[in-house]
Amino acid sequence: MHRRLSGVYAITPDGLDTESLLALASAAIEGGIGALQYRSKHPDPRYRLGQLSALVTLCRAASVPLIANDSVELALDAGADGVHLGRDDGDPAQARARLGAGRLLGVSCYDRFELALRHAGVADYVAFGSVFPSPTKPDAVRAPLTLFTRARLRGWNTVAIGGITADNAASVYTAGADAVAVISALFDTGITLWPTDRDAARRTVSDAARGLATPDRQGR
Repeated sequence: MHRRLSGVYAITPDGLDTESLLALASAAIEGGIGALQYRSKHPDPRYRLGQLSALVTLCRAASVPLIANDSVELALDAGADGVHLGRDDGDPAQARARLGAGRLLGVSCYDRFELALRHAGVADYVAFGSVFPSPTKPDAVRAPLTLFTRARLRGWNTVAIGGITADNAASVYTAGADAVAVISALFDTGITLWPTDRDAARRTVSDAARGLATPDRQGR
């Protein structure tokens, strides 16, 4: 592992049109996020490519790493900074060979430290979770905070995911996580406000990002 992520790792909510996606992603960037992951289950690959390409332009201007979820092909086609792979998204070693050394590779390891051991040589970061009950994936396996403590002793870059809020993020950082991946706690209120008050929606997302940051980044 050679490139490290830290702070708030924002994951885009599924189902947003491109205008809303870019506006709320921009608000998250203004709030100081450390990285952005594009996650979409839209059935049209051209639509996903269009959205990701637009995010590439936005994130590159702000020097925020942009990571595509699930697909090496999509990341390469859009010129994203990297890809994140889950258990069904292909072999990380093969992904690294396609991405080269210059792009980020993240791997979900769930609650399995031995899986992180297997992939640590090719991944820039490993993700453990769900750390807390998650509204996005309510049936996800729970990952104990001790995983992050063990990973820090090995010098790994780690991302915590699942049910993380401003109220519990500090405990995750304290346990040893470098970054917290969030969807609901960052975007949900902004999405609700967006149809009626776009300025308030943007402020809400920016403020949420600041509230989820590591203590040394809060207020910046």
